Amino acid sequence: MSNPTAVFETSHGTFKAEIFEDKMPKTAGNFIQLAEDGFYDGLHFHRVIKGFMCQFGCPHSKDPSSPRAGTGGPPHGTIEDEHPEDAKFSNEPGTLSMANTGRPNSGGSQFFINTVHNTYLDWFSPGPSKHPVFGKVSEGMDVVQKIETTPTARGDRPEPPVQMVRVTIER
Repeated sequence: MSNPTAVFETSHGTFKAEIFEDKMPKTAGNFIQLAEDGFYDGLHFHRVIKGFMCQFGCPHSKDPSSPRAGTGGPPHGTIEDEHPEDAKFSNEPGTLSMANTGRPNSGGSQFFINTVHNTYLDWFSPGPSKHPVFGKVSEGMDVVQKIETTPTARGDRPEPPVQMVRVTIER
């Protein structure tokens, strides 16, 4: 079985990512379902930090200036943490990683794209932050880097806003 590809059409261009459905079925399946339901369409990146990551997936980010952007999750609630021994993917540049509140089983719809190697965020490394990787950019890393270098306003919000026009899944 080959893994699906997510196509991210943004206001800054398009990039693609392999989604590790074979190794991360819960996390990847959650993301795929949300994408196929149109959940991500029209949202905005709500947090961008150059030399770190680009975060996305909050339902309150439809309005990029909402004070609630970055605080919400999917309509169906959170998902169980997934840490399979055969899927020790590190938070390296271009990987998609599940965001959470820092508490167990608190991931949902928000994820981030690592723009540098953030090993301290690996679920299998020491420390409190545990963020499982469930995909990796396969085309268009230059678009991700363009998003990463967007000027930001208070709270690391891109200014001007960066919209996710559409996320589609190719099988």
